[in-house]
Amino acid sequence: MHSLDILKYGHLTVAGTVEQVPESEWETPDVCGWWSAKDIIAHLASFEQALVELLNRIAGSEGPTPTLDSFSKSPQQFNDIQVAQRQKMTPAEVWAEYAETQAQTMELLAQIPVTKQRQMGLLSWYGPEYDLEDFLVYSFYGHKREHMSQVAVFLDLLAEQGKI
Repeated sequence: MHSLDILKYGHLTVAGTVEQVPESEWETPDVCGWWSAKDIIAHLASFEQALVELLNRIAGSEGPTPTLDSFSKSPQQFNDIQVAQRQKMTPAEVWAEYAETQAQTMELLAQIPVTKQRQMGLLSWYGPEYDLEDFLVYSFYGHKREHMSQVAVFLDLLAEQGKI
């Protein structure tokens, strides 16, 4: 497995899907639960920020990890808080945050030796039998694919309604 490829292809899936969402439909609710496409990207941006903090920690940084800490406490509450924090942002601002933070994850991951990425138990809270690559596949690549499937269904509905 190649961690950088996992992150790259997850991001390309997101980018390729959301570029099809018409600007006028970015804030239409009910794409995923009550979330809009913008809310989904806000949600993914918060996950990227948590990953930046995690990768910094793995790389040896002792800096604060408020986003990661919030996620660890209560994932559902984390989702609600993070999406709400981005409500006043424009879709373009939310996308820019996601894209910039995703680029940071790529840079940080490239600094972590592959042997460390494949160290079982590195993320003790995730499970002793898993390594960082497993976490990235399930929690980032798979997560992005799941949400982009929801956006794809939304796009199909828009097409049926003649909006795209």
